[in-house]
Amino acid sequence: MKYQTPSTSKEAAVLIQSEPGQAFVLAGGTDLMVRMKGRFVEPDLLVDIKHISAMQSIKKLATGFRIGAAVSAAEMGENTSLKKTWPGVVESANLIGSDQIQNRCTIAGNLCNASPAADAVPALIAAGAKVNVVGAQRRRTVAVERIITGPGTTSLRKGEVVEAITLPKRPPKSGDAYLRFTPRSEMDIAVVGAGVSLTLDSKMVIKSARVALGAVAPTPLLVPAAAQAIVGTKLNKAALNLLAQACCAACNPIDDKRGTIEFRTEVAGVLAQRAAKMAYQRARGK
Repeated sequence: MKYQTPSTSKEAAVLIQSEPGQAFVLAGGTDLMVRMKGRFVEPDLLVDIKHISAMQSIKKLATGFRIGAAVSAAEMGENTSLKKTWPGVVESANLIGSDQIQNRCTIAGNLCNASPAADAVPALIAAGAKVNVVGAQRRRTVAVERIITGPGTTSLRKGEVVEAITLPKRPPKSGDAYLRFTPRSEMDIAVVGAGVSLTLDSKMVIKSARVALGAVAPTPLLVPAAAQAIVGTKLNKAALNLLAQACCAACNPIDDKRGTIEFRTEVAGVLAQRAAKMAYQRARGK
């Protein structure tokens, strides 16, 4: 197995594209190392991106935030400005694993691992996050919800690497939240996850919203019908009921030992309602 430490994103992309065998990106390694130890994958090439300066920092820009692909979840949790602006995104990242894992894992890795139950992904989708992808020949920007195509699979082409994830600038009176259900309070995988981001007008009426679900389908879901259910309301009981119904209708979960289809479907609606209430209160400044 070869191990390379490129200094630029393009160099990393060229290395991966040129490798005839299996090439993997090493960011935090919290998923990859487990898969390697279990012999689920046997890389011919590991490309360590932690030495690429463009991937190592969180930047506040005029257009929002840029989070490098090698930035750990712990670093996100320590960034006061990011936490204040996008608390739901940071909270979702800080649910991944233990304290030790937090110092290594990245939201870019959480996305590219392509688990239907990835905690960071529904929050990023609700936030309207974009992914900066670098290839050997060109760069492109992709909405987060277009990256994961199925369990363990992504739309990234051979030779493409994620350089950063960007979050848009927040309008006034905006808030977001992410909640998940797990059998245990710590160190567990989401049975259901729900992310909500919304913006209010001067009368505290919701004027725009995005709702996303995790662990209830082969990929994390953006649910436009759920957002439409609460836009134009002050999140009254009727709106919350319509929100839950839309979320339940969007679900296509599996039956397993951690949760039945019926359970996951019902909990998706409940969690979405709770996340919406949290986002609404945050948008009101509470």
